[in-house]
Amino acid sequence: MTRVRFHTTNALFDAFPELSKNISTPPSDQFPIDYLNGLVSTTSFQDALTFCAYLLPRRETVWWACWCVRDALDEIPASRSAALLAAEDWVGQPDNDRRQAALDISAQADEHDPITWLARGAGWSGGFLLSHPQRQVPMPPYMTPRAIRVALLLAFSRVKPDEKPARIKFWIAEGIKLAETGL
Repeated sequence: MTRVRFHTTNALFDAFPELSKNISTPPSDQFPIDYLNGLVSTTSFQDALTFCAYLLPRRETVWWACWCVRDALDEIPASRSAALLAAEDWVGQPDNDRRQAALDISAQADEHDPITWLARGAGWSGGFLLSHPQRQVPMPPYMTPRAIRVALLLAFSRVKPDEKPARIKFWIAEGIKLAETGL
């Protein structure tokens, strides 16, 4: 039995309208896993990473991206690991303190580092976009997949060109497992 949250790609695009700007392949009534496999088979790798980041629930997308970024970067020096560890800590126990810790770490980290965006993905998973005594604006649901998309694209750009097809197939296969079974 699948745990995929959307029955068609159209439903996912309706839930996240910005996908139309980020994915070149138009949506359809296809089941999302079939659509995702089609993206990989046509070598639409960036589209596949983007689609999977939005397909998965927030916790699963952060976990999956942490795994992909670890795979892409191989060795992660201790000086850069705090954001990754904060994101993974939030996945393990997704409470507000861990979410805020990931957000705080990401605010001090390098914008061009995919690891920074992992922590942002965890940090943007809840709380408020704007918190003012007279008006609080909850964090929009697209913020986590948006951050994860950036993390994945930055990490994927660091993969050697001859390794990209095999890596993307492996990463997407792992994303599909999470979509179907959850954490």
